[in-house]
Amino acid sequence: MAVKRFKPVTPGTRFRVGADYSDVTTNVPEKSLVVGLNKKSGGRNKSGKMTMRYLGGGHKRVYRLIDFKRDKKDIPAKVATIEYDPNRTARIALLHYADGEKRYIIAPAGLTVGQTVVAGDAVAPEVGNTLPLSNIPLGSIIHNIELNPGQGGSIARSAGTYAQLSARDGKYAIIKLPSGETRMILATCVATIGSVSNAEKANQVLGKAGRKRHLGRRPRVRGVAMNPVDHPMGGGEGRTSGGHPRSRTGVLAKGFKTRAKKKISNRYIIERRKK
Repeated sequence: MAVKRFKPVTPGTRFRVGADYSDVTTNVPEKSLVVGLNKKSGGRNKSGKMTMRYLGGGHKRVYRLIDFKRDKKDIPAKVATIEYDPNRTARIALLHYADGEKRYIIAPAGLTVGQTVVAGDAVAPEVGNTLPLSNIPLGSIIHNIELNPGQGGSIARSAGTYAQLSARDGKYAIIKLPSGETRMILATCVATIGSVSNAEKANQVLGKAGRKRHLGRRPRVRGVAMNPVDHPMGGGEGRTSGGHPRSRTGVLAKGFKTRAKKKISNRYIIERRKK
């Protein structure tokens, strides 16, 4: 997939950089794998109080059920389509299994229609195949990584992301994560070979506020533009700086650490993420 620039015929297209969707093969999702989303809340709770700001509107969507577990072992599946999913940044792929079942997976980069993928303990480490970390060759690029056995992939699922299997130590595999963090994960957890598709997502520019509204995001107000009653950085005559950057609840930004010192997963982290 590549990005495309638009001729500046309107203010909204002057700086717009969008996707060309050349990798998408159909615009009709598989009906059996689609469910309705709950009614949009607009950021309000059951009492009508706004608990999350800047949410609301957006285009109507349906949710595509994604197989993050890849628990159909040793049954080959043929890639039927590569599709756009409005609920995530990556592309998704529709698999037709040999036993007749259909499932969606996150499409890795390089996966094409007609290709065969399979999940299992002793399958070949090829793009789109899923196998335990204990059987993946060292140095492999992987995505959709489980954190707990049987839970389903939860790491490296967004567009263009990937992790690297760098070593194994006893019952643990040592993974270099997209954030730069190096951590241990049980070698019985599974992962999928390859990096996530749609890496050019990072180069896209929406071009106008209206496209952000289509995604369900309302305008965000800067803290320094508010009154003191609304934000710690608000108030003052004219354009005052607002003091040290902090959140609306007073948590300092710019390097203030919020991670719990006794967090249970700290023991599995070998090297912290990049600053």
